[in-house]
Amino acid sequence: MELAKIESLLDSYFKGETSLDQENILREYFSTADIAPHLMAYQGLFIGLKNAQKEVSEREVSLPESSTNSRRWWLSIAVSLVILLGVIGFQFPTNQLTAEEQHALAEFNKSRTTLLLMSKSFNSATQELAVISQFTETKNRILK
Repeated sequence: MELAKIESLLDSYFKGETSLDQENILREYFSTADIAPHLMAYQGLFIGLKNAQKEVSEREVSLPESSTNSRRWWLSIAVSLVILLGVIGFQFPTNQLTAEEQHALAEFNKSRTTLLLMSKSFNSATQELAVISQFTETKNRILK
């Protein structure tokens, strides 16, 4: 029964779903001499983890001293500017067109429509010319 529990704990451990208590159970199991032969490969891992917990760094760590008041001051200014820009953005929308721009846009659309009609007429006339040129070629063959 204990072997099945250890195997399920190992599966959960490698999925990252174990608690600290369950990991301690695994460390204790792999530090004993009664380990199942098919689980011997994991013994080195858990013994190494247990030994790594005992390591202590002798190196001194010094953090730079910073004034939290100045940091808060700059942060409050940045937040105020973001809020101010947001309010200005809502007060003055930039997508409104002036009367002159609206008139120019309407004239542009009229010109575009006219040019499209001219293009269609030109294309149909070109097709008629192709038929006439075929007629001329056929006539020239017959008359030769």
